[in-house]
Amino acid sequence: MRPLVAEEEDLFPSTPGKFKTDHHHLHRHHRHLRRCFASTSTTFLWALFLIALTASYLSFQSLVSSGNRLLAASWGGIQWEKQVRVSALPRRPAGLSVLVTGAAGFVGAHVSLALKKRGDGVVGLDNFNPYYDPSLKRSRASLLRAQKVFVVDGDVNDARLLAKLFDVVAFTHVMHLAAQAGVRYAIENPHSYVHSNVAGLVGLLEACKSANPQPAFVWASSSSVYGLNDKSPFSEEDRTDRPASLYAATKKAGEEITHAYNHIYGLSVTGLRFFTVYGPWGRPDMAYFSFTRNILQGKPVTIYRGKNRADLARDFTYIDDIVKGCLASLDTAGKSTGSGGKKRGPAQYRVFNLGNTSPVTVPEMVSILERLLGVKAKRREVEMPGNGDVPFTHANISSARRELGYKPTTDLRTGLKRFVKWYSSYYGYKYNQGKSVH
Repeated sequence: MRPLVAEEEDLFPSTPGKFKTDHHHLHRHHRHLRRCFASTSTTFLWALFLIALTASYLSFQSLVSSGNRLLAASWGGIQWEKQVRVSALPRRPAGLSVLVTGAAGFVGAHVSLALKKRGDGVVGLDNFNPYYDPSLKRSRASLLRAQKVFVVDGDVNDARLLAKLFDVVAFTHVMHLAAQAGVRYAIENPHSYVHSNVAGLVGLLEACKSANPQPAFVWASSSSVYGLNDKSPFSEEDRTDRPASLYAATKKAGEEITHAYNHIYGLSVTGLRFFTVYGPWGRPDMAYFSFTRNILQGKPVTIYRGKNRADLARDFTYIDDIVKGCLASLDTAGKSTGSGGKKRGPAQYRVFNLGNTSPVTVPEMVSILERLLGVKAKRREVEMPGNGDVPFTHANISSARRELGYKPTTDLRTGLKRFVKWYSSYYGYKYNQGKSVH
């Protein structure tokens, strides 16, 4: 018989003969206890393992979440601040330091490149929204990056980001070109216009009025503010209280809002009413762009007609002429008179038309494209729907000519020829003697 271990002996009385011990039962009971203890220990170990595993998982999730937040922010940190400062540094005496919003957009990219080329400091800001193909915006941003222009991936509605930018750099000027563009899209997504063109504008103005020193503020309004005005050409003194689209209404609201910030906080403000800007690296939603694509692809081109089958006409303005007007506006902008949100005196407030002064009908524009592409368009004429479009635009630029020295020099055929050359190169189209090959 197996001798009892000390622990087992302690379970029995020291005086023998008092009762008979059933050792077989005892051993069976002992084995049962051991199994119980072993089972309990195993369960306990498994519980510890599961707790550790859960804790590890939660820690990993927290790390991933933190990483995602950092990636989502895509700004901040020592290296990021260094890039912003270097990009904002002027390379010429008395050069400007300009924050350009919408820098990866059509006008924004061209303005940023022109500023950098002449030696000004430029920092871009763009949220690369998908209103049209973001890859085109990324390509524009690549052009800027090649010229040492740093573009921050962010939104003008991000107050923390704006505060950080103005904390890192004392910008002398802001060129605000970020906006939700397009007249017809407002019917599908009206809230995006209020978000970008009103709320975004206010957020940026708040950052500017609180900055010390305050920058001069130049921004893109639109010829759309003239709305149902039937006086031609459109002058800055004409009424603008009858917008024909939500887009136009948000731009008109922007003019009133900027005036309020000028009056209350002493911000120097210049508003620019662009007239149908076109050219290389343009917007795919614009008629000249989509017409070019459809003509080359053999698809119909929809041409709207106004009342009594009248042709629609636009004051098409080439991008290089617009850029000259933007730079002249920056150069002639007076200094803001406020500091840290407090006005110290009256500040400059201006509004200018930037157009070409030579309206061309849409059918004539299509004819020019046909000749340049060597392809006959499949025209489809329809009555203009009530979606916010206006029958014609025509800019009176006498004020811009006098105050800015603005003088457009590019006619529509010359400008479209340059656009077609860019389009064929960027999208890989070849066309010859009326036959196009992709």
